[in-house]
Amino acid sequence: MTGTEGGPARGRNGRLELDPDRVGRDLVCLVLTVVELLRQLMERQALHRCDQGDVTDEQEERIGTTLMLLNERMDELCAQHGLTRDDLNLDLGPLGTLLER
Repeated sequence: MTGTEGGPARGRNGRLELDPDRVGRDLVCLVLTVVELLRQLMERQALHRCDQGDVTDEQEERIGTTLMLLNERMDELCAQHGLTRDDLNLDLGPLGTLLER
C-alpha cells in the first residue's frame, strides 16, 4: 500500500505501513549502488595510474584482472537480487546520473 505520491502509506493509527520485501530490495539496491560507485572510482583511478606510468606491467595485469572480477561479481549480485545496473543508477536531476554507463 502506497500513498498518493508513491511513498509509503499511513495506516489509520498514523503509522507508516512499510512492505518488508520492498524495504529489503531497496536496501540491497542502495548497498549495490554504493559498491558500484566505489568500483567505478577505483577503475578510473587505476586507469589514471596506468596512463601515468605509475605501475609496472605486472601490477597493471593484476589491476585489470581484479577489476574484471569485480565487474563480474557485480553482475552476479545484481542478477541474484533481480536488479540491473540501470536500477542502481540514481538520477541527480540537472547534474545527470550518479554512475557512468
